[in-house]
Amino acid sequence: MPRLYQATPRVTFTVLAAAAAAFALMQSLVTPVLPTIRQDLSTTTGTVTWVLTAWLLAASVATPLMGRIADLIGKDRTLLVALGAIALGCLLAAIAPNVTVLIVARVVQGLGAAVFPVSFGIIRDVYPPARVSSAIGVLAAVIASGSGVGIVLAGPIVGWLDWRWLFWIPMVAVTLVTVVAWRVIPKSPAGGGGRINWVSAVLLAGWLVALLLPLSKGASWGWASGRTLGSFALALVFFAAWMVSELRSAEPLIDMRMMRLPAVWTTNLVALLFGAAMFGVFAFLPQLVQVPASTGYGFGATVTGAGLLMLPMMVTMAVSGSVSGPLTRWVGNKAQLLIGAGLGTLSALSLALAHDSRAMVALTGAVFGIGLGLLYSSMVNLIVQSVPRSQTGVASGMNTNIRTIGASIGTAVVSSVVTGHAGAGGLPAESGYTEAFLLLAGASALAFLVALLVPSGRKPAVTPAPVALPELSPVEV
Repeated sequence: MPRLYQATPRVTFTVLAAAAAAFALMQSLVTPVLPTIRQDLSTTTGTVTWVLTAWLLAASVATPLMGRIADLIGKDRTLLVALGAIALGCLLAAIAPNVTVLIVARVVQGLGAAVFPVSFGIIRDVYPPARVSSAIGVLAAVIASGSGVGIVLAGPIVGWLDWRWLFWIPMVAVTLVTVVAWRVIPKSPAGGGGRINWVSAVLLAGWLVALLLPLSKGASWGWASGRTLGSFALALVFFAAWMVSELRSAEPLIDMRMMRLPAVWTTNLVALLFGAAMFGVFAFLPQLVQVPASTGYGFGATVTGAGLLMLPMMVTMAVSGSVSGPLTRWVGNKAQLLIGAGLGTLSALSLALAHDSRAMVALTGAVFGIGLGLLYSSMVNLIVQSVPRSQTGVASGMNTNIRTIGASIGTAVVSSVVTGHAGAGGLPAESGYTEAFLLLAGASALAFLVALLVPSGRKPAVTPAPVALPELSPVEV
């Protein structure tokens, strides 16, 4: 059955959006139901947290690895491999008999992280230059929204069915998307040779594991214990070895030489910092509102109720991300980056100091969503516009990878802070959430300061025009 190589950019975009949304959903779909999974699989809170952390870790390593594979075998084939990994991981998770198998399944799902950079690269291949910014903006909005829509959908799915359906449903959807992608995504040429730096991949995984373990376990191990300090030291050694390996490699997984470009290293540092803030909010705001009201600070919300409180964030994120591209006519990408980081800082501060009202939490989430939408789109556009067309996939993959690393670090740190403040009945004390959101506000504030260093760049010779793209609802895709 031959491919339909003449598929229009509109059709190609729709398939890419569906693929990106499917993977984005997996980022947060399990977050609100970790307590349910912990109870059903008879495991501990610390262990079940690795259902989330293992996914982030795998995605951090898989993004540059699969990006290099895309250079060798082509973007279209790599997209199919990534989608296949997501579907296989979902199947394993749905039938997992214990938490160990579930964590392994989440690692397999993390291999699908290549969907993001590969999709951005394909967009640049099929759209004329004047429309790339708008198309990337809308796709970034779908990704950002999908990351949070999982939180909204998790409650009804678990309430009506079972937590395993959080994986059965995406497995079916991703399988269908894979078949359609195979039929319509234009064939892209392979890079024509080269090799994969497996040593760098192992070292990258090594320093991330050595860093995340003490960050997540430091409160229980003791921050000054030999195990904690030894893990940090090992992470430093692995990180140094990884840097040397990448700099000496003719074909690095993450081209650190590209980081010499001011627009690249500054934007990626913003991605690292705001990735931590974004996922910290995604992961722990739903848990905060589910804390029993008897504690004096929680709302006692159900999983569904927590998702509804996150809905304003999802809506504003989708809207602001969608208009980000056309908005560059009047507000440049750097200005959008600053606005997004500023709104993120104010929102995290509000969550830390004023989370005693459902209305306030919903309003704060809406403001945070505006910042996220602007940040996602502007970061990608700044990166894409700063590198040659041939390096689009590598550069956008690096940005995705660094943001994911930030998310994994932020999640580990916030988890350690929250669980390190024990309250009545084994529940976290309010001070744990307050300190955690203050840390996230600090990360957002640092992102704002770094964004000031991002070069403004020259205005494009042709002003990006709005693209006649399909109306995409994150829930529909």
